[in-house]
Amino acid sequence: MAKNITNPDKDFAKWYQDVIREAQLADSAPVRGCMIIRPYGYSIWENIKSNLDERFKETGHKNAYFPLLIPESFIRKEAEHVEGFAPELAIVTHGGGKKLEEPLVIRPTSETIINHMFSKWINSYRDLPMLLNQWANVVRWEMRPRAFLRTTEFLWQEGHTAHANEKEAREETLRMLNVYTDFAENVAAIPVIPGRKTEREKFAGAVDSYTIEAMMSNGWALQSGTSHYLGTNFARAFDTMYLDSNNEQQFVHQTSWGVSTRLVGGVIMVHGDENGLRLPPRLAPVQVVIIPIARDDSARAEVMQVVNGIRNDLKQKDIRVDVDDREGMSPGFKFNYWEVRGVPLRLEIGPRDLQEGHVMASPRNKPGRDCKFTIPLESVVDRIPELLDGIQNEMLDEAIRKRDARTYCVESLDDFREAIVNNPGFYNVWWDGDAEDEARLQQETKATVRCIPLEQQEGSGKCIMTGRETSTRVILARAY
Repeated sequence: MAKNITNPDKDFAKWYQDVIREAQLADSAPVRGCMIIRPYGYSIWENIKSNLDERFKETGHKNAYFPLLIPESFIRKEAEHVEGFAPELAIVTHGGGKKLEEPLVIRPTSETIINHMFSKWINSYRDLPMLLNQWANVVRWEMRPRAFLRTTEFLWQEGHTAHANEKEAREETLRMLNVYTDFAENVAAIPVIPGRKTEREKFAGAVDSYTIEAMMSNGWALQSGTSHYLGTNFARAFDTMYLDSNNEQQFVHQTSWGVSTRLVGGVIMVHGDENGLRLPPRLAPVQVVIIPIARDDSARAEVMQVVNGIRNDLKQKDIRVDVDDREGMSPGFKFNYWEVRGVPLRLEIGPRDLQEGHVMASPRNKPGRDCKFTIPLESVVDRIPELLDGIQNEMLDEAIRKRDARTYCVESLDDFREAIVNNPGFYNVWWDGDAEDEARLQQETKATVRCIPLEQQEGSGKCIMTGRETSTRVILARAY
């Protein structure tokens, strides 16, 4: 275990902060609840952003940008929306040394300002569907901040689309949920449960909200992406209408969907261990680090010639590779430096390795000397892509095994109340409760209904809250 990192089994919250500090992902800002994302942390977000952005464009979406400041009257136009966000709003009342005629809200989300523009841009059915996405920062006044997971200001993307009818909008809602699911599992190596939110947990102003729920390694849940069918709620508030093919005015049906920098926190908490980060190769800023080892200048020159050749060849294969040739630092220091940062594969090359015609490889997902192995020099460049794919798959499989091992079934509230204390995890239970039942559940257990999984089991049973017979199962968990 790295000496400056707490054992996650003893104090998971402190371990999380230790990893962020030691891996140099983020630091505290002078404003409470805000964070400064350091270059290495931001590079992880950049990889999330670039991968998702490509997926959005492949599904027909185009990027735009809308103002940070929104007239307060816009927020108040949709009743559920203002009620849901009122406690989190940051409001500007003065500008240019004068009191503003109308206060301006720093965007908590952009449904209102985007609808204002949709009402200008959409006139006919020929203008539909309108598929936009925005990469931006938002502000929600956070009372219990935690780096990456809950901060007053955070980075995200928010997709906003307008459609001619409910069917198309609902298809879009689930299409984007599937995009998030595929990204989480095949890039971030995080298994997720796609599901629908309950009425109590849905987005303010939505008809239906969908989510992907991931389990962190301590058994807690993290809402890792959401997609909402908004119906015509915002369209009616902003008079967003179009002329259909029969020359009749119709309200558009809308969606919104988003993921944020909390995904970085999710990657830390799903994959990290007592030695720091462990990054899946498809997300890692540095996929391979090469550590040259030499005692004198003569040996160093020979080693570096081979190292530089491997680096250049790997770059030709679009492998993100770095060489740590810093002087005055021991190999052991460098090993620890890159281990904490979670680089998927480390290669060590010294004079003896050159004599024996191989390099020493150490995969980060399997720490320890026993997991080291050699790769012949002549095949190292061709082997690396295969090794990285293997690490990627192993990390997903490991995360699935851990989640499944902490997924339980209980038949009563008493059983759940007792179990959740000692065995945090996902509890798959029968459910026929309402918002009052959810509030009581949270008050008594500190757990919430994370989602109603889209894939439901056959059969029926008694709701753990009401005792009524139901065919619906939900996931209960404590959550960040």
